[in-house]
Amino acid sequence: MAIFQEPVRKYLYQLGQVEHPLLKEMQAYGEARHFPIVNCEVGRLLYQLTVLSGAKRVFELGSGFGYSTLWFALGLPPSGVVHHTDGDPENTKRAHAYFKKAGLLSKVRFHRGDAIESLGKTPGSFDIYYCDIDKDGYPDAYRAIARRAKPGNIVLTDNVLWSGRVAQPRPDAATRAIREYTRLFWKDKRFASSLLPLRDGVGFHLCLKTPRKF
Repeated sequence: MAIFQEPVRKYLYQLGQVEHPLLKEMQAYGEARHFPIVNCEVGRLLYQLTVLSGAKRVFELGSGFGYSTLWFALGLPPSGVVHHTDGDPENTKRAHAYFKKAGLLSKVRFHRGDAIESLGKTPGSFDIYYCDIDKDGYPDAYRAIARRAKPGNIVLTDNVLWSGRVAQPRPDAATRAIREYTRLFWKDKRFASSLLPLRDGVGFHLCLKTPRKF
């Protein structure tokens, strides 16, 4: 079940292309290996929200080989830091190499292992939380993030439309987990939530100073 008709999908994909050589290299690597990266369409949004919010600290739950991490890093100020998490040492190694090549290692902190556990072990607050772990872990990610989030913090989530499967009448376990994660955020009045139908769906949740009135 496609979210976009194919001509629209291609148009958005072409519109999102960038000239940054390392982003192009990483995107080509991911696409050649069918690695589930956010691609340039969502990457642009990550960069925009990082700049717009004035974020200085970002925590990614699920970073792969660092493609989305680079978008965040490019949007951060010189003193900003993004935390990269992944359970595969090869992904961490490749991400480290990319950031060394980009001259941005000072902006990244690497965590190897379970992303939620890594968040729990990392002190301090974060301006942006980004969730892109295995989908059955999404409800636990909500609980971990909701405990930490403070007013003004942004929570971004990839794959919340899951190729349209969230709208099907008999969802599988992973799809049910995504739907539960979305439901938890939307019923939590500390957050103002939106779902952006960009690529595979991006969840956007803003932590509020006072509970929302709608």
